Amino acid sequence: MFRCDIGEAPIWAPLRPVAVVLLFILGAAIASALDQPQGMQILVDPSDGSYSIADSGTRLSILKAGVDLELGGRWLHSGDYPKRTILKSTTQDDLGTANEWTVTFFGLADQPDFLYRLRAYPDKPFGDIQVIVHNETSKPLHVEAIRVIAATGASLFDLGGPFKEDRVLSDSFSEDRPSIKIHDLADATDQMHRGVGSQVIYNRRTRRSFFVGALTSDHFLTVLRLRITGSPEIPNIVSYEADSTGTTELLKDNSLSDSSADDLVPLDIEVAPGSDLASERLLFSADSDYHRQLETYGSIVRQLHHARVTSPTLLGWWSWIPYYFGLNEGAALTEAQWLSQHLKSLGYDYFVMDEGYQYARGEYTTPDASVFPHGVANLESKVRGLGLVPGIWTAPFEVSERSWVYQNHLDWLVHNAKGEPIHIGWVVHGQDQIFALDTTHPGAQEYLRQTYSALVNQWGIRYIKMDFMEDSGVEGFFYRPNTTAMEAERIGWDVIRKAVGNEVLLDKDGCEMLNPVGYVDSGRISADTANEFSAVKDAASGIAARYYMNRNFYVADPDAFSVSLQDTSHRPDRPRPQLTLDEAKTSIVLAAVSGGMYEIGDDLPTLGAEPERLSLVTNKDLIAMAKLGRSSVPMDLLSYLEEDQQPSIFLLKEDARQRILTIFNWTDGPRSHAIPLSDLGFTGDMKYEVSDILDAGKTVRPSSNSLIVDQPAQSVRVLKIINVSIPAPAPTVHAEHSSEANSGETTEFTARISGPETAVLEYEWEFGDGIRLKGSQVNHAYTRPGKYAVKVKAVGLDGLTGEDSFLFPVTGSMATEFHAAEKKRYHPQ
Repeated sequence: MFRCDIGEAPIWAPLRPVAVVLLFILGAAIASALDQPQGMQILVDPSDGSYSIADSGTRLSILKAGVDLELGGRWLHSGDYPKRTILKSTTQDDLGTANEWTVTFFGLADQPDFLYRLRAYPDKPFGDIQVIVHNETSKPLHVEAIRVIAATGASLFDLGGPFKEDRVLSDSFSEDRPSIKIHDLADATDQMHRGVGSQVIYNRRTRRSFFVGALTSDHFLTVLRLRITGSPEIPNIVSYEADSTGTTELLKDNSLSDSSADDLVPLDIEVAPGSDLASERLLFSADSDYHRQLETYGSIVRQLHHARVTSPTLLGWWSWIPYYFGLNEGAALTEAQWLSQHLKSLGYDYFVMDEGYQYARGEYTTPDASVFPHGVANLESKVRGLGLVPGIWTAPFEVSERSWVYQNHLDWLVHNAKGEPIHIGWVVHGQDQIFALDTTHPGAQEYLRQTYSALVNQWGIRYIKMDFMEDSGVEGFFYRPNTTAMEAERIGWDVIRKAVGNEVLLDKDGCEMLNPVGYVDSGRISADTANEFSAVKDAASGIAARYYMNRNFYVADPDAFSVSLQDTSHRPDRPRPQLTLDEAKTSIVLAAVSGGMYEIGDDLPTLGAEPERLSLVTNKDLIAMAKLGRSSVPMDLLSYLEEDQQPSIFLLKEDARQRILTIFNWTDGPRSHAIPLSDLGFTGDMKYEVSDILDAGKTVRPSSNSLIVDQPAQSVRVLKIINVSIPAPAPTVHAEHSSEANSGETTEFTARISGPETAVLEYEWEFGDGIRLKGSQVNHAYTRPGKYAVKVKAVGLDGLTGEDSFLFPVTGSMATEFHAAEKKRYHPQ
């Protein structure tokens, strides 16, 4: 991955051409069709150095843009520079072979030079761009933002249809800041669609779309702004901006909304004379298939950032919805016992306690004695004894005024220009002020190291939820100068990951979506759910819009589902009607279609007294959807009908013969949908069976080429569709491993399946020495030499299994003698 760290050797010299190279062909630098990515034509104009992206199918211009730089509140535009060079070359990078344009702007007195590198990947449906600033002046520069896309004009985003048919999907600062809503173009806040990280513009008439997504998060937050004018009937796009910038713009509406002006610190990166600074790298694409755009983006992020996506799906129980801050020692043990006795056999084996167990934010290893008088380590020991996996909630970079850190080490906090800790809100309603931890400070790093090491090694925690990181991701003054909020977060995650090791699962909750990839195993993709239909409906758009992140960025965390008739009187500030059975079904099914974590958010003894609702939790088809670990694809993500209000139709291809079709009705009235069989992958000569996995008595109306599904208000249908023309396939599995190992040496074993349509719910390993493990990727060490018969079994749908077996040779013996000179003192990283 391309990266420029401030203070490293300059990267500018090899990028400046020795001689001025201008490409003039009828006034523009035009590449041949062989140079171009699929679906696009890229041009560079030598008259002003701007670049253009057009739709290769329609020949319509999508945008023409320059690049800008903000220094000390003043913008420098690439068009302001009197001189420019354009160099075209072929290069090889982490995405493959690319044709590259390097356009350099220079010649303004006492101002930095800067360039952009635009890459097109032949036969691939995308290109990417990055801007690099070089300080050739004699004074330090103070960069506030780098604008990678600066586009204005009447021809912006001409996708071949009227602007009123455009829809905009903007990702947000975190999973719920704000909650994702898909908007028609005219439906803009203050005449602007603002996205963070990625944005899609889609025309419903032509089905063409344009996508921009950040590939890196080295220094900056990527903020996209689509500005419009006009009326709802005749909207018009007037400009488009994609900035590498700081977090302050977003946090002014969130954790800094009640902070003083002194705490609103603008991003200010100092670039020394002779040094360089790179923007984030942006991917762009034009296509007639927005699902392909999103899925391609997700797969590239997985590749570039070495995403941690191999862990099995987590099934279990989570405390927040039934208890909020009120969980205590006795109730926690009761919940754990019920989970172990009634649901563990189905795979629900994680027991996760949310906020309320700790004394203060920023003091997570000090329990609140009023609810845990014997501590939490004692409880977690009992949880493990029940065969469950303990999990815990933290907010790693928040420190409240009651905590030991705040009371003793104000120097460990992020400060404003006056040297005061930056205030980022309260725990609840003005109680207990919160501040941001400075993760670059050695003392703060040691606090993180000791805290998370204790949670793992003393409490036995194996899953850690990390929350409110968007609130603590403030720009400010750090112990390490010239650090941005995005960099500080990654420094903190690196400390935590090394403290807990690779086997403990970390979950990001409340955080920008791209920044933690590679550090965390799972990540929240939607707004908070609750035991109310409106919260489920609000969460659904995020789960739909971010479906492509599952197993690409991390394992999706859709938040917990709630299905019981539990009492909500403990929340008088948020009174809620009890969920109807249909509404309860929408909650659990929404978690299943995410293909990610599958957590129960109910008081379990209460749930156990409601057999009809408990049957939802024990439904084997829903559990299979979760264990399979694949997101259901929102078929109508950007094309949903106005009457449906938001995406409603999801399709999961479980294997070559079986589909799961899920249809939600988010509205207050009845709805009916006709789903063409061709959209489900079935042709006219196939024989298929349809069943409702939530209610065997419900049917669909017959039709020659469609499934017609009727639904009451606020409900869901989940249909299993089986092509009975072909037999049920057993999974084919192959084990990958080294050729041999030494005694005592830890070896990695990986299970691979035959293809993307092979359905595997879990993998079971037998190592021939009495050890059994589960997971697609496991580690094992043998204690003695020999040839061991190893077997891996893949468990698929309907109990069908496939196996691979082999003999694994182990040689040598473990050293048993004492040699003082070979001893090494352990030092935590």
